[in-house]
Amino acid sequence: MLKKITILILFSLLAGCSQSSNDSNANQPSGSAETAGSSSSGNIFAGENLNYIVTTNAGGGYDAYARLIGRYLVKKLGGDNVVINNIPGGGHIVGTNTLWKSKADGLTIGTVNAGLIYNQLIGVKTLQFDISKFSWIGKAAGEPRSLVISEDCQVQSMEELLASVEVIKLASAGVGSASYLDTKLLAEAFDLNVDIIPGFEGNEGEMSMMRGEVCGQFGTTSSVQPFVDSGYGHFILTVGGEVEGVPNAMEFVSTDKARRIVSLIGALSELGRVTAAPPGTDPEVMERLREAYTATLNDPEFLAEAEKMKLPIDAASGDTVDQLVMAAMNQPQETIDIIADSVRVE
Repeated sequence: MLKKITILILFSLLAGCSQSSNDSNANQPSGSAETAGSSSSGNIFAGENLNYIVTTNAGGGYDAYARLIGRYLVKKLGGDNVVINNIPGGGHIVGTNTLWKSKADGLTIGTVNAGLIYNQLIGVKTLQFDISKFSWIGKAAGEPRSLVISEDCQVQSMEELLASVEVIKLASAGVGSASYLDTKLLAEAFDLNVDIIPGFEGNEGEMSMMRGEVCGQFGTTSSVQPFVDSGYGHFILTVGGEVEGVPNAMEFVSTDKARRIVSLIGALSELGRVTAAPPGTDPEVMERLREAYTATLNDPEFLAEAEKMKLPIDAASGDTVDQLVMAAMNQPQETIDIIADSVRVE
């Protein structure tokens, strides 16, 4: 009888252990052995904030695009909120370095200025990234660069600027930035008698024009369009596209050197407003980001809001951006030498 009772107790204990083991397994996170982006782990964006790095101060074109895209994108992903993180400095370099070093979990993305290709081609030491290895999400727009001149400037047309004996001051972002290099290259192409004043991020250049400190600046058209629309200035030249009533730089080209420089600026303008995740982001996470980004840029409400804000949209996939970046990086030494000579890199 005692033996029978002992056997029953053992069976009872074993059953309890088995149930405890099953309960413990049930409490383990689903797909805990999977990567963060695996489909078996569910929606990693649900209830999460999307951190969107903008490599300029608040205000201006880059910030406007990020805030509009981010607001729709986080909804498409099923996330909670988008947090815009403005990290200016070094002409987009500081913010891009930050994006490069961010955790590649899909929850941090950012704008990347394609003009940083200049810096990488000539080996700028402050770059901590390889622009060809970012995880590209997509492109919102490719748009021309334009030279805007304030209404108070002593020159009011490209012809007058070309003929100017007096030095004309132009604003740009920091030395070595894409804005600085674009402006420097433009001056080199047309032998302009200009003094480039660095250190103006976002809309600071516009404020400087309004104060009469500088005459103009060269940058993406949409960034300075509100300034023009407000009557403070007007475009006198465009590169890499067409702006109604504004002469294209190719109309003034007279040398092979000028043609090469203008063509390179135009190629980078095609990349325009690009968005990336840190390198090494899980492929499945990237697929979801790209799908949501494409859905955002095709959303009728988004497009209507972008039109109202005068933000041109010319969408392209992450794969296309990757191809454009690789093509832009593939420059002959002659072109690289032109860039280096223009910024006096030793």
